[in-house]
Amino acid sequence: AILNKLIQAEGFEKFLAVKFVGTKRFGIDGGESLIPALEQIIKRGGQLGVKEVKIGMPHRGRLNVLANLLQKSYKRMFNEFSGEFESNSDSTGDVKYHLGASSNREFDGNLVHISLSDNPSHLEAVNPVVLGQSRAKQFFHSDKKRQQVIPILIHGDAAFAGQGVVAECFAMSGLPGHNTGGTIHIIVNNQIGFTTNPRFARSSPYPSDLAKMVEAPILHVNGDDPEAVVHCARIAMDFRQKFNRDVVIDMICYRRFGHNEGDEPSFTQPLMYAKIKKHPRVSKIYREKLLANKLLDESLLDSIESEVKNHLDQQHQSVQTGKIQCINRNLEPGWDQVWEEDLQKRKTGVPLEVLDKVVSSISQLPETISFNKKMVKFTTARSESWNSDKVDWAFAEALCFGSLLLEKKRVRLSGQDSRRGTFSQRNLVLYSDQDGSEYIPLNHISDNQQDICVFNSMLSELAVLGFEYGFALGNPDTLVMWE
Repeated sequence: AILNKLIQAEGFEKFLAVKFVGTKRFGIDGGESLIPALEQIIKRGGQLGVKEVKIGMPHRGRLNVLANLLQKSYKRMFNEFSGEFESNSDSTGDVKYHLGASSNREFDGNLVHISLSDNPSHLEAVNPVVLGQSRAKQFFHSDKKRQQVIPILIHGDAAFAGQGVVAECFAMSGLPGHNTGGTIHIIVNNQIGFTTNPRFARSSPYPSDLAKMVEAPILHVNGDDPEAVVHCARIAMDFRQKFNRDVVIDMICYRRFGHNEGDEPSFTQPLMYAKIKKHPRVSKIYREKLLANKLLDESLLDSIESEVKNHLDQQHQSVQTGKIQCINRNLEPGWDQVWEEDLQKRKTGVPLEVLDKVVSSISQLPETISFNKKMVKFTTARSESWNSDKVDWAFAEALCFGSLLLEKKRVRLSGQDSRRGTFSQRNLVLYSDQDGSEYIPLNHISDNQQDICVFNSMLSELAVLGFEYGFALGNPDTLVMWE
């Protein structure tokens, strides 16, 4: 099974190189063991109760992951290489190695939904978005133990060490408002960043050293040993499900060609690329190992390679040139309906009696809890302000939240000081001055309402924003805000 995935991964890259000469594809050449590793994660995850996997990754290897993990049609991908996209209102208009997809895979009778998020050129920016999407899907599945939906993030070595958002995501990984129950990180360690050697790219021995900040286990593995890579993938999944913590696989491999297929790497790394040119591909190394140990017959191996090659040829022969209709946005369930509504015609006002009800609830406090005297005055004064037609911004915001909650729309707000408000203007969450327990007035308007979730987040301006954006993508019935 491992060799089969290696042959598929390598065959796909070689086929693209021959049929679409000079076209950028950011191939996984040199790191093909990523494909059987991901396959193992999905398979083992299904055995351990995983229902959905969210993946975020950079350009390198994306097309291979789409083809050989998500099983996107080869024909569709060859069409994208051959033709021009015909843009429409639903398309992102983005290049093929930025686009995501989703599919269902079945292993051992366990169905797992896999989705690969779209990504921008900004390295690692997709990470917090995937984490937010995962948290939203966990809510959607009522997955309180965070065992059914897991995020997988794939990184380049230079980006993992160099991009601050990676550290922000680790710092966020254990926080109550942003915990996803652990992320599996895979570093495709090419030992180079575009043309920059590691000694100029980081101050630590390994790119993965950053993960030590949360004491995540780090598995260093040779990409030329696919059995070891798959074994690490299994360990990572088992660890994540048992301890609900982040885990890192540092797959040390190489990049067979340049940063993209039109690049000449020997300009800047002549010695490295002289070695790579002579170095056998991982499928050949593994094939020879299996033959030497008499685990597989050579004729069977030849037939696997021929089958892959023939299938690629058949798919390519049916390629149509010309304009290609873009696939609609990769929307989560529930967004289709929102997208079709005429939002311009929607009435957003609410009856006065609804606001009266909200005011009545949020201007009263339970007598069984003792609060700071200034907080009591702040809360009870709202009723008087309302009767005097004096409504400030924070009060209006609370009325807005309350009316949505009564309509059974969930509200999620996060930011560094969102609970109290930077200027002590909001005070959505009140604290007992006896035992520090929390009380949220907006969650006590009616017995038949939704709840507001307000989190004080870490002091981050990129990861938390990305997380909330991801949560919004995954949950169309929630008003999601980052402050």
